[in-house]
Amino acid sequence: MTSSDQPPPAPAAAPAADDLLRLYEAILARRGMNPAESKTARLFAAGPKKIAKKVGEEAVEVALDAMNEDRQGVINESADLLYNLSVLWATLSIHPDDVFAEIRRREALYGIAEKLPKPPGGGSPGR
Repeated sequence: MTSSDQPPPAPAAAPAADDLLRLYEAILARRGMNPAESKTARLFAAGPKKIAKKVGEEAVEVALDAMNEDRQGVINESADLLYNLSVLWATLSIHPDDVFAEIRRREALYGIAEKLPKPPGGGSPGR
């Protein structure tokens, strides 16, 4: 096969952080919309407890699809989870950059693929 016979390279994907930031900005733009016209506005109107419940439901759906080795289901439910999580962040005035900064902080302490150890007795690790 010559180089001219090979398919063109796939377009470079936007970094995931860019996608998440665009989603977050779109969510913020819908915050003031009429809840009758926007699911996002309805979530904002329902408040953080309802949004947190949606985050939990989506996380469970991701886990169930993973247990069933349903790759496409995990992808679909993960997108729903990121959407609902982003709405929750916006409700609590948390910017994705705040989360990215925490990931970088943890990376400096433990490496990128490690989670902070839990302190004795559970709870959140100290800062």
